[in-house]
Amino acid sequence: MPETLTPDLEIIEAGHGGGGDVPAGGDDDGGDSGSGLPGIPQRAYYTAIQLALVGIVMFFMALTSSFLVRKGLGDDWVAFALPRVLWFNSLVLLASSVTIEVARRYRHEGAVAAFRRWWAFTAALGALFVAGQLVAWRDLASQGVFLATNPSSSFFYLLTALHALHLSGGILALCYVAFRRWQRSRITQSIAADLAAIYWHFMDGLWLFLFALLYLGR
Repeated sequence: MPETLTPDLEIIEAGHGGGGDVPAGGDDDGGDSGSGLPGIPQRAYYTAIQLALVGIVMFFMALTSSFLVRKGLGDDWVAFALPRVLWFNSLVLLASSVTIEVARRYRHEGAVAAFRRWWAFTAALGALFVAGQLVAWRDLASQGVFLATNPSSSFFYLLTALHALHLSGGILALCYVAFRRWQRSRITQSIAADLAAIYWHFMDGLWLFLFALLYLGR
């Protein structure tokens, strides 16, 4: 009995109880962020952004319905010429969708410096778009077209202002992706950039829809 017990004790001692150290990391399909925090699956982030976009769609569809119903209610709807700068603003926003895709490609390739340049360029184009919207509002004001001038002008200011507000949130998201310290985060910068790009493209498409609505529904 003693002869059998001694080798067994030696084996247990050498193996520290028969189990090795469990490696850290592993967050389902989300990848190891290196933060030491419990991992969150990637699909959870994509589901969250999809739900947020559905909410925004429902909100703007309600406004669109109000726009169409109010226009057909009476003959007090007065058409006005849309500022020409809106065409320029639309091109700027379309260009930003291209630059954000270039930035994403560089990020997935590991070219961090190029990613930051194109990402910053996208944020700058977004800021230029918002500034262009301010120019459009001032142009209308110089023509005597204000928020309370007519139902048509009220909807113009409301729709463009709400879109600019949502896009400003997108600009903040771009800045967050660019400047956050990702070493201790549950999400990687690549995934965050993908989510921000989805939101950005959505804002681009939403603007094209609103621009067409305002142009054709004057």
